[in-house]
Amino acid sequence: MPDIKHFDPDTVLDTMVRLFWRQGVATTGVQDIVNATGLNRSSLYATFGGKQELYRAALERYVELRSRPTLGRITEDDRGLPAVVEFFDTLIDTRCTGEYAQWGCMVSNAHAGAENSDPEVRAILDRQHRRLRDALYTALLSAQRQRQLGEGADPDCAADMLALLAHGVNLRSRVGADARELRRTVTAAIGAATGVASSPPTACRPLT
Repeated sequence: MPDIKHFDPDTVLDTMVRLFWRQGVATTGVQDIVNATGLNRSSLYATFGGKQELYRAALERYVELRSRPTLGRITEDDRGLPAVVEFFDTLIDTRCTGEYAQWGCMVSNAHAGAENSDPEVRAILDRQHRRLRDALYTALLSAQRQRQLGEGADPDCAADMLALLAHGVNLRSRVGADARELRRTVTAAIGAATGVASSPPTACRPLT
């Protein structure tokens, strides 16, 4: 077994992100962690603490390396509603196809799992939900300035609705929801939230 001095903690965390993301905390045992990392228990405990501490560290790493860059791109995108549509289009593609299909989102998975019984995990989840909601709100404000929203549409309420929609996409995809079904639902929800009656404006890439 590798000695504690001879492994990279970041590499171990990347391995643990994948393990906890795919399996969650409840179905991941210490032996699973040992098998995945190739480390002995004393090395793991000395570096990270117990399983729960390791999970929290992995969740933070997921947020920093995967969630925050995505939300940063929405915040910095000044196209307005097309940026929102593209976010959901990419989200569905990521959750339904490729290497991480049916893994869901580690953050959304934690909202729905036993992980959130830990107050420190709940704090991470609450903070990340606010970031998601605020990123969508920023894009919707841009859409409002560009007159892309329907009359009477409220960016504040729309951001709340669409943030919950993103979690819904993550969780439904985890159980194998059809991508076309998710796209139909997302298109309808964006239309309802933004006052765009039938479909996103022509500047948006269609969710097809």
